[in-house]
Amino acid sequence: MLTVGVDLAAEAVRTAVALLDWSGEGARVREVVVGADDDLIVETLMDADKAGVDCPFGWPDRFVDFVTAHRNGHVEVPAGVAGRTWRGDLVHRVTDRVVIELTGQRPLSVSADRIGHTAMRCAALLAELARRGRPVGRAGDGVVVEVYPAASLRCWGLTSNGYKRSANLGTLGLLVDELQAAAPWLDLGAHEGLCRGSDDATDAVVAALTARAAALGRVTAPSREQVLTARSEGWIALPTVALRDLRPE
Repeated sequence: MLTVGVDLAAEAVRTAVALLDWSGEGARVREVVVGADDDLIVETLMDADKAGVDCPFGWPDRFVDFVTAHRNGHVEVPAGVAGRTWRGDLVHRVTDRVVIELTGQRPLSVSADRIGHTAMRCAALLAELARRGRPVGRAGDGVVVEVYPAASLRCWGLTSNGYKRSANLGTLGLLVDELQAAAPWLDLGAHEGLCRGSDDATDAVVAALTARAAALGRVTAPSREQVLTARSEGWIALPTVALRDLRPE
């Protein structure tokens, strides 16, 4: 099995792709690329048995309705409700609220934070995959699923905050140590140094590990009441299995 993890950014320079080969009794990092452009991402996702992409696959339905109403005239603001309260439904997707409830990790808002730029790029990538015959089910029912590495790390009891950017390379190194201790069957090989020096590379590896959990059917899925919304907004797949249980038998 080949799983792929994509730590997507608005531009290629901060985008990383990791390929994990699951054979024998463990997983080997076949390749990690930092600075991945659209062509590389699409080609890699086309070859994957399962892939996890770290980026919102959609926008909150109520945000889309709000913007559409504003474009066509005037929005209707709920009476007697504080602005911060009613705006919450525009800022967070259903899946964001589930992640917060289950892990305490707060995803960036695709409608109110800079990750919206990345989501625009992601939308174009998803469209290209569909044109090539690999449509993405945003609710997680396909080869490519939405993931959130920080939340996956929280689920596995590993360091999930404070390892981003060059100022925190010490914490990033500790995270890599934790990852190797928790998953001694994971062979980073020649890519270990890159993971210790780039949080984007490490997040891509974590995304690929989460893709493995998704391939095993061991991730969160939307409920019957949530699935229609998830098909438009996207759904973050959180691992429901311990890291050690991803190892091939």
